[in-house]
Amino acid sequence: MSKTESNSAKELTEAMEETMQRLQGRFKGISEQLESKLDEMGARIDDLESDVSELMTQAGMEEQATSCHVTSKN
Repeated sequence: MSKTESNSAKELTEAMEETMQRLQGRFKGISEQLESKLDEMGARIDDLESDVSELMTQAGMEEQATSCHVTSKN
């Protein structure tokens, strides 16, 4: 292998290593963003479940109150 070919191979290897490091950095960043978004979505789902449960409880209480009024009118 000539010196020129050796330098070209070395430069290509360095370029590939640099590209792989950049891709790895981008992948890490995207993974962190995705994990953060999933955590945020999980918290929002928990809040939604809590709100739905509260509304169901309120609806049940209102339903019982309505039943008492209807029963007392008869």
